[in-house]
Amino acid sequence: MVTREENEILTRVGPGTPMGELMRRYWIPAAMSSELQADGAPLRLMLLGEKLLAFRDSQGRVGVLDHACPHRCASLYFGRNEEGGLRCIYHGWKFDVDGYCLDMANVPPHQDFKSKIRAKAYKTAERNGVIWVFMGAGEPPELPAIEATLLPAHAVTFNWMQRECNWLQVLEGDLDTSHVDFLHGGARTEKVFAPDDPRRFGAINRSPEYEISETDWGTMYGAFRPADPGETYWRIAHFLFPFWTITPSGPFGKHIYARAWVPMDDTHTMAMRILANAGKVDPGGASQLGITLGADDLLPNTSDWYGRFRPRTNADNDYLQDRDRQRRNSFSGIPGIAAEDQAVTESMGGVVNRMNEHLAPSDRMIAVTRRRLLEAAQAVARGEDPPAASAQIYAGARGGYFIAKAGGSMLDAYRAANAKNETAPA
Repeated sequence: MVTREENEILTRVGPGTPMGELMRRYWIPAAMSSELQADGAPLRLMLLGEKLLAFRDSQGRVGVLDHACPHRCASLYFGRNEEGGLRCIYHGWKFDVDGYCLDMANVPPHQDFKSKIRAKAYKTAERNGVIWVFMGAGEPPELPAIEATLLPAHAVTFNWMQRECNWLQVLEGDLDTSHVDFLHGGARTEKVFAPDDPRRFGAINRSPEYEISETDWGTMYGAFRPADPGETYWRIAHFLFPFWTITPSGPFGKHIYARAWVPMDDTHTMAMRILANAGKVDPGGASQLGITLGADDLLPNTSDWYGRFRPRTNADNDYLQDRDRQRRNSFSGIPGIAAEDQAVTESMGGVVNRMNEHLAPSDRMIAVTRRRLLEAAQAVARGEDPPAASAQIYAGARGGYFIAKAGGSMLDAYRAANAKNETAPA
């Protein structure tokens, strides 16, 4: 159990907060490259409690600025994106992607002081269809070498979805493997799986045991159950600093996956999920289980601060729960894995009161990860470097399920599974 003070540290992400300052030391996936067009409309972004604007200039460069014009604080969202910069419609002041003032249109040339004016701007980068933002001081690290993020945009499926609750409680859902065979599969029996599908062992035994390991990139767990005689069914997953997860929802070595739980503010989270194209590398995996979202699963985007990638399932419609379906053939009655996770994590409230929890052995991964996050935030507050400071540290992380010989440790089973796969990270 965490204390009230620790819960505040873990959940608050605004400027000056310990967790917010930790997250500002990492690159943050903020938007799809396709969301910005050269000289097109700016995009409102809420990141770590800050109201920001993203825009693409005439040369294709991306800028992320504070939305308030440094002149009189009118919102630059209404500005004109033209000729290499964003021009405020209030008085015509214009700013480039680095925040430098290019023009003070309402000031006579001899009174111009644009060289002294700079809008608050953050460093940006683009890679494989994603726009990244670095919100910290000083030079940013290299972009993280998480396997899924290194694949070209045409080789992956992106899913972006907003959650109306704190970032940590949705991230912890990815670290809680035992809920899968209840919330998502409680109505399934062994008979729904093929005889050679390892997932049948989850339906047979819904209470796995666990091994947990601290890693350079964060934390790692292995949930294990007996399989056929002399074998063990493993599900391996990871937390990667500061807000990434790799879950075991596909076969190990073929399931190239990562998800970022990006805090918009303390009570809103943007989930960005990257999955190597399912038809080629994840047969019968994520798509069969209803994870992949289509356009019909999201409301139309709007231009407000919380207007992007909102699920049509929400608290107002009880996440479209069908009680008749729940009685007949669905454990939850809620349509699809994403909506099921959304319902339970949002039902905890905007920021869950962790003092009311009673953690069990199945929550060991959550407990260890919380401790590591607290230690990391406190270390940064002391002026120390954050964990996983090198981009290449992430390269060893891979998750999934597989069958191994009985009796070995998690790390032995993990290394052996990686060695079997020709494309496994070094």
